[in-house]
Parts: sequence; C-alpha cells; structure tokens
Amino acid sequence: MKRGTKLATACGSLVALALLAGSMAGSRPPSTGPGNDEAPMVPVGLVSFDSCADALTELRAAATASVGPYGLAEDGVLKAAALGGAESMARTFAGAPGDAADQDAGTDYSTTNNHEAGADEPDLVKTDGRRIVTVTGGVLRVVDPVTRRVTGRLDLADGREELRWQEHRLLLLGDHALVLGEDPPGPADALSSIRRPGGTRLLLVDLAGRPAVLGTYRIQGSTVDARLTGDTARVAVRAPARLAFPLASEGTDQVRTERNRKVIARAGVEAWLPAYEWTAGPERHTGRVGCDRLSRPDRMTGAATLTVLSFDLTSDRLGDGDPVAVAADADTVYGTATSLYLAGPRPTPITGRPRWEPLPAEQITDIYQFDTAAPGRPRFLAAGSVPGWLINQYALSEWAGHLRVATTTGEFRDDGTASESAVRVLRHDDGALVPVGMVGGLGRGERIYSVRYLGPVAYVVTFRQTDPLYALDLADPAAPRVTGELKITGYSAYLHPLPEERLLGVGQEADRQGRTKGVQVSLFDVRDPGRPDRLDQWHLPGGWSHAEHDPHAFLYRPDTGLVALPVDAGVRLLRVSDDTISEIGDVTHPAGDGSRRQWGQPVRRSLVVGDVLWTVSEAGLRATDPATARSLAWIATT
Repeated sequence: MKRGTKLATACGSLVALALLAGSMAGSRPPSTGPGNDEAPMVPVGLVSFDSCADALTELRAAATASVGPYGLAEDGVLKAAALGGAESMARTFAGAPGDAADQDAGTDYSTTNNHEAGADEPDLVKTDGRRIVTVTGGVLRVVDPVTRRVTGRLDLADGREELRWQEHRLLLLGDHALVLGEDPPGPADALSSIRRPGGTRLLLVDLAGRPAVLGTYRIQGSTVDARLTGDTARVAVRAPARLAFPLASEGTDQVRTERNRKVIARAGVEAWLPAYEWTAGPERHTGRVGCDRLSRPDRMTGAATLTVLSFDLTSDRLGDGDPVAVAADADTVYGTATSLYLAGPRPTPITGRPRWEPLPAEQITDIYQFDTAAPGRPRFLAAGSVPGWLINQYALSEWAGHLRVATTTGEFRDDGTASESAVRVLRHDDGALVPVGMVGGLGRGERIYSVRYLGPVAYVVTFRQTDPLYALDLADPAAPRVTGELKITGYSAYLHPLPEERLLGVGQEADRQGRTKGVQVSLFDVRDPGRPDRLDQWHLPGGWSHAEHDPHAFLYRPDTGLVALPVDAGVRLLRVSDDTISEIGDVTHPAGDGSRRQWGQPVRRSLVVGDVLWTVSEAGLRATDPATARSLAWIATT
C-alpha cells in the first residue's frame, strides 16, 4: 500500500451462509482446517486517499485496467444469472430477535423477523403496537389496530405516477418513519448536468399527528439495504461509476476497449463520488461525497462506489447523511447490534465474455466490516475475502469474536461435478479478516438452498434430487466439523429456529428425480446434532410460498405456535406443537379495483397486534382471528 493508512481495529465474526454445494454421497469426506489444500486468501485492506488528485489517478488506473469492449464489470447481473435468479433472503430466529424479545418484555405485537437482535431491517409494514404503518401505491397509511380504521394518509408520489408502481420499505422509531424508495431517472437538475440518473430516495415522516414529510434525501445510486441500531439508521448505497461509454459496435474488441479507456481518461472524480440533495421544510441543500470520505481496498476495479449513510431518526431532519464510502462493490448487507458488513463478488473485468455467461469458477467474495456500536457515522474496522459466493445475508454470522462465512466455489453444472461448498471461520487481525478454520466438501454437485446459524451450531440445506440437512459444530473456530446429516426428498429454502431445539423448514417437496411437487413445511428435531430427524411435514401439492425467497413474509409466534405462511395469493395459517404441524385455515384478500390490480393481489405480510392477526396486500389490510381464521374486518386501500 503506497498511500494512506490502513483502517481498522476491533473484531467481529461474519458467516456467509450460502453455497452452491454438492452431495457428500460417494466421494471424499468433508475437509477441515485453515488450509484445506487450497491457496490462502490474501486479506483485503482498506486505504484512504491523500487527496482528490490521488483518488482520481488511482480510480482512473483501476477502471482502465478493468474495462473491456463491453464496459466495466457488472457482477451483480452475472451473479443472478449464475444462481438461476435466486433472490436474497433475510429473516430472524424465533427465540432471539424480533418476536421473542418483545414477548419477554411483555409486549403483545410482532416485529419484523430480523436476522439479528438489535439490528432492525426495513420492511413493507411496521407496527409498534399502537399503529400499523404501510405504504402501497405510493401512499403511506396509518391504521389504528383497536378501531380498525385508517387514521392517517400521506401521498408520497409527488404527482409522479411512476412512484406509485414502486415498492417502498419502512423503518419505524417512535413517531418517525424512514421511507426507503428509489428515484426513477428524470430530467437534468442540480445533481447532474445531463439527464438525472435513478437514485435512492429517502423520506422522513412525522406520525405524531397528521402524517407529514419532515425532510427528504436523494443520492445517486441504488439502495443495497439498511439497518436501524439504536436511534441511528444506516443505509448502504451502491453507485456504478458514471462513465458514458460509446454505444458504437463497430471495430474489434481491442478497438472498442481503447475507446472506452479514452472515456475513463477524460472522467473527473465526480464520476465515482455520488452527488446528493437533502431538504428540511423549505430548506434545500446539495453536496457530493468528499474525497476525504472515500477509501479503497488493496485491489479495485473502479466499477462502483459503496456509500454508507447515517441518519438520527429522533431528529426532525435527515441532514447530509454523514457519508463514508469505499471504492468497491457489494450486494449483501449483514448487520448486528454493533457491526455492519457489506459483502459481494469481486468484480471481474468484462473482456470478450458476454454479460449473461455464468460466473467464473475462481470467483471471490470481498467483505467489509464497519463498527456501528456508537451513534452516527460508522467506522471502518476490517476487510477480508473468501473463495466463492454467498446466497444471501444468512450466509454471514458474527459469533464469539469470529465471523463465519459459507460460500460455494466452482460452477453448478448439469453433470454435478464442478461445485463445492464450505464454511470458513475468520477473525479480526490488524484491520483484516483472516481465516482460522474451515469445513469443506459440502454438497458436491448440489447447491445450498438455506443455512441457519444458532450460536456454535449451523444447519445447511443443499439440494439436487434429495435434501441433505447438514448439522455443523462450529464451537472450535479452528476445527469446524460436520456432525450429522439427514436426507429427505425436496428441500427447505428457509430455516426458522423454534423452541426446544427444533427447526421449521419452508420449501418445496420433490420426487426422487428432483422435480418439485409443491410447497412443504418440515418440522425438524435437532436435539441430537449427530442425528437430525424430521418429526412432521405439511405439504400442498402445486403450491408456492413467497417466504421461500423472502423470509420477511414468514411469521411465527412462539407463545401460540402460530405460523402464518404466504401460499400462492393467500396466507395459510398453521399451528406447530411439540412434534406436529396442523392446519387452521387460510386468509385471502379481494383483488381490489383499478387496472393496476386486475390480476389480483397476493398477501405480502402478516403481523400480530394483541390477539388479532393482520395481513397486508396492495388491496388492503384484513384483521383475522388467528385461532379460527375467521375474518374480523377489512380495510381497503385501493
């Protein structure tokens, strides 16, 4: 590192839970140990720039070295193709964050099913027990769960019809809500001398009386995710380098590459530093992320910038977000009460390979850790890298001073020979996340569908024709090991911990050739890590659940055993006892009025306030008796 200072101190542990994995039947056993006969990963450092001139020189050099005839790498697109469009997942345990913590405090409402305690995640609906807040069709609504009436309404679309089609997510703290959305492309304005690109759009809303917008924030780039810890909301934004490469297709790859390099040579530092605008009442302010807020890893491509914004949700304004940025890329956010991790595939230069081709087998995932224990701007702690790629944030887990990461290496091919998965344990060491142990050889020829970490234990599901549920002992960071395996047909795409050392799996049943046969819910007994067992199964032939890919759609109440599971367009209510799953009934919503809803509206979310189950769709909210599935009230929002 020739410039700057290495940023870091402190520790954390992160586990990337996701892998393309292969079946253990037939070949060598899983391997353990820090080396595992593979080349050690070189830690990724974080380095600050001495000046804007230095930043521009290094960003241009990195982009010039990375550019090809088709532009700079867009690994997020390539990753989606390689994983077959697998969506991100995010959800929590039943007994740790979310619901159970609230019950222990004597509250009587459910919260967002977050991955970790103390790190609230944005969602389509929020409640604090006094009110239910949701945004549909560009309109924020506040519902009183006692009177079952809409008590507040605020149009967030600003007369722009395109914003009514957009999905908004919420964070709620006291009488303030932070609404996260995207700003579609528009005409030139103060943020750009050319047509304004799309960006992140945030609104701070006061809910104390009639809902009102206190302030707004716009920044170039798209939202990766956000977390609320204490009073501070932190929003991660990814901004591709704004380089206008020519569209001309004539010439050889070398000629097109040289044209693109000339564009980079003419670019100013603003091509990598996002511009922003914030308002508070009649006030309007503009700015740009400063060079003094930007750092870089040891290796970079100049393809994108990651910015972390921090907002005090007790304030009456958002301010400038106190930005901190890294010249890197990421597509996954994992947060705890004290740490924030950004992770993603290391960009691969696009040369002659078409954008839609699968990822190369040598893919590497880079990880960046921030300290979020104190309010305000987070502090860089460490960075590292692991071979392979993540399936979602559940591949990451911080526990007992270590970061556990589950990844898949190789490619998932029809011949079932090229993929393999592993769980690696990392520790913080002088600004780097360095490997201390691993267990590999998981699910060869298959891919991971779900993982769950519960303290020193992890459960990994792979699938190709049957569903191996692996139990892993991670208590010794230097020697993680597989302790047990259960093979059944089908797979679980989401695992939810239950009391009494049980797991609930949501996924698909399948025949022995691997053809899916409809949604299934499996109840697993994992008291003996050497012999996991399935106690019961609920199966709906031909059905599909949105919770398979979005765990926020799943609701479990440990006090009653209630499971609210979105199935097709409705919600199926189940009850889980010690060793059985029984069905209560289902909840459906009307399609609603208007051309936007002519195909009907699936129920997206479920929550509980008191002894009433509330379900939410674009068409409205329904209050239901969860013990009988009897409808109590319908509130239309169309």
